[in-house]
Amino acid sequence: MKCVILAGGSGERLWPVSRDLYPKSLLKLFGGRTLVQNVFEIASKVTSEKNILTITNIRQFDDTRIQLKELYSKPLIISEPMSKNTAPAVASALTYLKGQKDEMVLILPVDFSIENIELFLTGIEKAKNLAKKGFIVSFGVKPSYPESGFGYIQLGDVISDGNKVKKFIEKPCKEDISAFMKEGTYYWNTGIYLAKISTFLDAYQKYAPNECKGFSKEMFDENNKIKFEFYENIPELSIDYAIMEKTENIVCIELETKWQDFGSWQALYNDRKKDSKGNVIDGNVIVDKVKDSFIYSSKELVAVSGMKNTIVVETEDAVLVCDKSRAADINQLVKELKKNNDPATLSRKTVFRPWGFYTCLNGGSGWLTKIITVSPGHKLSLQSHNYRSEHWVVLEGKATVILDEQKHVLNKHQSIDIPIKSKHSLQNHTKEPLKILEVQKGDYISEDDIIRYEDMYGRVK
Repeated sequence: MKCVILAGGSGERLWPVSRDLYPKSLLKLFGGRTLVQNVFEIASKVTSEKNILTITNIRQFDDTRIQLKELYSKPLIISEPMSKNTAPAVASALTYLKGQKDEMVLILPVDFSIENIELFLTGIEKAKNLAKKGFIVSFGVKPSYPESGFGYIQLGDVISDGNKVKKFIEKPCKEDISAFMKEGTYYWNTGIYLAKISTFLDAYQKYAPNECKGFSKEMFDENNKIKFEFYENIPELSIDYAIMEKTENIVCIELETKWQDFGSWQALYNDRKKDSKGNVIDGNVIVDKVKDSFIYSSKELVAVSGMKNTIVVETEDAVLVCDKSRAADINQLVKELKKNNDPATLSRKTVFRPWGFYTCLNGGSGWLTKIITVSPGHKLSLQSHNYRSEHWVVLEGKATVILDEQKHVLNKHQSIDIPIKSKHSLQNHTKEPLKILEVQKGDYISEDDIIRYEDMYGRVK
């Protein structure tokens, strides 16, 4: 049996891949693990680690690999050149797995957690029996409160260990949810699905023949990254809308353990412990006369006064303020930002690389400042720049710098200048992270001003 982890969904818009950027309280929920690590461990209870395929987007590929290598030495990861929602992601994963027998595949979103793994495994066994008969099996959770940020499944006739699915409802209004709760045949849609590879592919062929047209093994390069031309013109589409809402060949079984979703702020508020005034407060936050609200700060001080039923979220890239009942509208806001090519949707301040990550602090005409963190035992490529010079100051750890064939070892607070067109490499030969401040100066400041000569990650062509 195979497992596919969709590590590029809504949860990853809310929470970063890297452990270094997580709020401590969220890490505590996962026992010190990130979202992708948490779901990988769940998947490893279902099948062996070598049978787990993780698909993410190109911006998160390197750090996803670093995170998963902490759990398994050879994680299997493929990456999309851009996020196109779950229908293309699942189709890409199935294309990669096609030909490896007609095995069952369990599709897992990255932004959830469960309380009882044994009950989850019991549900998987029930689902296998239905999948063998050619069904797509969905997993539903009995609603414990009226949540407008989730999709719902209406159950139909009983069949074996589950029910036929009568209807999918995507994020209904509050009035409808109240009726759903009373009726008792509507369940939260977890986004977890199980079926044979052939069953999934037949559904794609019947209900979404054009959305992923032309997908084949040739779509992957030698590093398991999907080539841009295969994704450039396909539409953004969820697997629910593309297939699940259309097929009659789908059943639902109840997931009987507690399930937590981390793909929306409202859901996270509902699942967290509240203070005496009904607030969930996380990070560098000060409040006065605030009730029934979720206030989160990743770094900067957030001060809130006289608010009720409000969500306030500060991250390094953006600030969100909304009424708690409108939390699900974040998806529409992101669509608007993408339509306007807003920089916030195209790049992030923190960018991950195979050797670690960097965070852009500030920049202007002809200059840019960064904090660069190099993981233990890793190094940047031997490279040069045609248009910029650099100045490095060691903040933490010990740096080994190769500069025009000369080796320099720098300790904390020491610095070095990297002239234009000089060949150089920043390396960390220690067992602790290396952190440096980089100041770039030049007529042209861009990540494409890099000429690589040697690289341990295969990026020299």
